[in-house]
Amino acid sequence: MRFKFEKGAEGEGGKDTERSHQGRGDWERNIVQARRDSMDQRIREVFFRQVEREPFAQKFGIKLLEIDEGYSKVQMSFTPDMENIFGMAHGGAIFSLIDEAFETASNSHGTIAVALNMNITYVSSPAPGSLLTAEAREFSCTQRTASYEIKVVDERNNLIASCQALVYRKGSPLPFLIEG
Repeated sequence: MRFKFEKGAEGEGGKDTERSHQGRGDWERNIVQARRDSMDQRIREVFFRQVEREPFAQKFGIKLLEIDEGYSKVQMSFTPDMENIFGMAHGGAIFSLIDEAFETASNSHGTIAVALNMNITYVSSPAPGSLLTAEAREFSCTQRTASYEIKVVDERNNLIASCQALVYRKGSPLPFLIEG
């Protein structure tokens, strides 16, 4: 499986890079480290504070674990109140975790990004009490749109769901960055 990674917008001199997707190799570790070095620490701290205060994240017990430009990792426990009529994880609960990873990753550039499309594949239902982690990775970013791959796994690294998502980048600064 091959992914195309794009960085940069029109007129910014961005270039395309391709690589085989075979786990976290040296290339990917270098990209993650470069993102950590490039993301403003103040923006990172504000995101942690905002997610901690967000009523929806509180309702589902969602915690932000990591954030970098175009990347986010969030976590929640699958609790009994998240079950559907069959006693399995409700798709809406898993979607909520995916959406939080998507929201934080897509807005991590410091400007407002709003969802245009999300395509989710539910692969398996987690066991009751499972700790679920969603990781969103940007694989294309232009001045007006950005695309993300989001995966949800349990604590044993079993794939629960996979999502491809697209945002429209409005270009306006995030209001909570202006305020705080």
